Amino acid sequence: MKAVVLNCTLKPSPQTSSTEALANVVIAELEKGGAEVEMVRLVDLNIRPGVSADEGEGDDWPSVDAKLKAAQIVVFATPTWLGQMSSVALRALERMDAWFAETDDSGRPVAFGKVAGIVVTGNEDGAHNIVATISQGLIDMGFTIPGQSWTYWHLGPGPGPDYVETDQGHDYSDRVGRNAARNLVALASVLTPETYPVPESGE
Repeated sequence: MKAVVLNCTLKPSPQTSSTEALANVVIAELEKGGAEVEMVRLVDLNIRPGVSADEGEGDDWPSVDAKLKAAQIVVFATPTWLGQMSSVALRALERMDAWFAETDDSGRPVAFGKVAGIVVTGNEDGAHNIVATISQGLIDMGFTIPGQSWTYWHLGPGPGPDYVETDQGHDYSDRVGRNAARNLVALASVLTPETYPVPESGE
């Protein structure tokens, strides 16, 4: 079982990423459940704007797209800015718009049989809105979103320390993250494209 975590931090490597730190809690549990996990820090790549699978020379998205299609589990991990997901996360969703036009050999959407989860960090609220927005986009593509397949961390309104700068609230966020990973592995282990009916000719 393969899992890909899209780290949508705005901080390029090797800067410390709170989003990555919380995502690592989920990753550890995914690996404990038998998943082979790869994290991709998108800001380190040249992900060109657009809604196609390949936006031409210099575009790094095709390699990411291939990883996502080979995975059974996809996790979006994003910080919160102005109460919204990062621009990097939104760009990834925009590029995945190309999936709507793609089907497997049986005519099923390429996202069928895949499950997805979400990790959100930030000093201020907005996590539930981000979870809802990302989930809706992925559901539209054909992903299955298990119950409680998300985790988030924030300290409430106003500026404050980042996840990596304090232990406050970690118990809840880490516990929910581990449960999210267990739910993702459990559903991914039984959900395959073959469990979906093959469309009749012409459908």
